[in-house]
Amino acid sequence: MNREMVLYYTPADTPNVAKLKGVLVRMGVRIKNISAEQTGQTIGYLAGLPGFEEAKQQEAESAVTEPIPCEVLVMHNFTSRRIDELLLNLRKAGAPRIALKAVVTEHNSHWTFYHLYEEIKREHEAMTPPAGRSE
Repeated sequence: MNREMVLYYTPADTPNVAKLKGVLVRMGVRIKNISAEQTGQTIGYLAGLPGFEEAKQQEAESAVTEPIPCEVLVMHNFTSRRIDELLLNLRKAGAPRIALKAVVTEHNSHWTFYHLYEEIKREHEAMTPPAGRSE
């Protein structure tokens, strides 16, 4: 069976990163840190899926329009039970909530990490009521 992996991007190293990584290590989840330079690569390549190759530097850079300002967590090979377990363990560890999360799919594996970030950011904004309004 393929091992669970998290593609994790953060714009800055904070104490919260240690909490997150501690939970992932205890759960036996492989962590792949995504750098700003890698956000133009496809999800499939970053997750190590067969048939995906590294984009050339120039192609990867042209796919990114600006730096990603927040944490992004992309899960690969997780069952829904293990996703629930991960989220529960993160809460128990006192790790701040990561708003932008996704699961690797056949569809998004062809997208760049940056494109996936844009999509989940748009979805998150559409589903989050404006500040000061509760629904």
